[in-house]
Amino acid sequence: MAIAYRVDGMTCDGCARAVERAVKAAAPGCEVVVDRASGIVRVGEDVAEPVLRAAIERAGFGFAGRG
Repeated sequence: MAIAYRVDGMTCDGCARAVERAVKAAAPGCEVVVDRASGIVRVGEDVAEPVLRAAIERAGFGFAGRG
């Protein structure tokens, strides 16, 4: 089961790819689905929220909590 989180600042497909790469680098093997239009990233339950937050913020985007 995936958990959805809101990400602020994804304005283009390149942004969505950057978020996806950042999350995959922080949690290798994790399933990641990014929806730029809604500003949502869905990840597997095995990713700790602080790890996800740090990865997204390091990539230059805002982490806005569960979506």
